[in-house]
Amino acid sequence: MEKKERRFGDRRDGELLRSLDSMHYIVPLLYPNRCDNEAFISIRVDLTNMNAYIEKRNSENPAYKYNMFQMIVCAAMKTLTLRPKMNRFIAHRNVYQRNEVSASFVVKKEFADNGGEALAFLHTVPEDNINSIHDKIYEQISFCRGDSVDSSTDNMDILNSMPRIVSRTLVDGIRFLDVHGWVPQPLIDTDPYYSSVVLSNLGSIGLKMGYHHLTNWGTNSVFIAVGEKKMSPEFDAGGKAVMHPTVDLGLTIDERIADGYYYSKTVRLLKTLLENPQLLETRLDEKVDC
Repeated sequence: MEKKERRFGDRRDGELLRSLDSMHYIVPLLYPNRCDNEAFISIRVDLTNMNAYIEKRNSENPAYKYNMFQMIVCAAMKTLTLRPKMNRFIAHRNVYQRNEVSASFVVKKEFADNGGEALAFLHTVPEDNINSIHDKIYEQISFCRGDSVDSSTDNMDILNSMPRIVSRTLVDGIRFLDVHGWVPQPLIDTDPYYSSVVLSNLGSIGLKMGYHHLTNWGTNSVFIAVGEKKMSPEFDAGGKAVMHPTVDLGLTIDERIADGYYYSKTVRLLKTLLENPQLLETRLDEKVDC
C-alpha cells in the first residue's frame, strides 16, 4: 500500500478520510460504538478445487505443508487489498483508511484444557501471495509455539501481576489512549483487535462456524470464524443432489464502513478466490474478475 505523507488528524495506523458522503460521515456520530453496528454474513465454500490444489502443492514435499487455513488467510488479505473500504476503521467517531493490510489469529500452544495461547500477527505487502503468506504463517506459528512470549501477551502479564486497583487504573488510562490512537506501540504490537481482520479457526477444535462479536477496543472491523469441514449437498438442474466437501465462514463486519452492495461484491470475491485457489498465486493487488 502506497505510503502517504501524514497530515493533521491522521493516526499512525490510518489516514483520516476527509471527503466522505454525508451518510458515512453522520452515522459514526450517531452510533459511535462498534459493537452496536455489527453485520453478520455467512458463506459456504466448496472445497473441491482447494483440496486438489493443496494435495498438488504438498506433493512437492514443502518443509511446511499447505493447508486450508493458510488459503483462507491469503484470500482474506487479497480481498481486503482489492476492496479497500473493508480495510477502514472508525475511532473517536472518525473514519480512517488503515495504512496496511494485516491479519491476526490465536495460536494454541498445546491442544489441552490448560494449554497456553499466543497471539500471531501477520503484516502483508502488495507483493505477497500464497507462497509468501504460507511462509509468514509458518514463522508466526513457530514463534508462538516456542518459549518466547509475544509483546501484547507480555504486557498483559505485567498488568496481571500488579495489584488490581493499580492495573484497573492503568487500563482505564490505556482505554483513553486507545480512543485517540495514542496507545504505545509495544502494547499493541500483536493485539489482534488492531489488525484488518481477526480469524478464528473453530474447525481446528471441532466446532461449527458461528457468530463472533467485534469489540469497542482497538480498530478491527472484520472478524472471520472458520467452521469445520463437512460434506454438503449441491443440487444440479435436474434436482439431483451431489455431495461436495465444504466449509462455512462467518463474517462479522462493522456495517458503518461501507454499504450492503459493497459487502455483497466483497463476499463474492472472497468465495471466488477460495474456490479457485490458483488465483492466490498472484500478487495481493492483482485484480480478479468475479
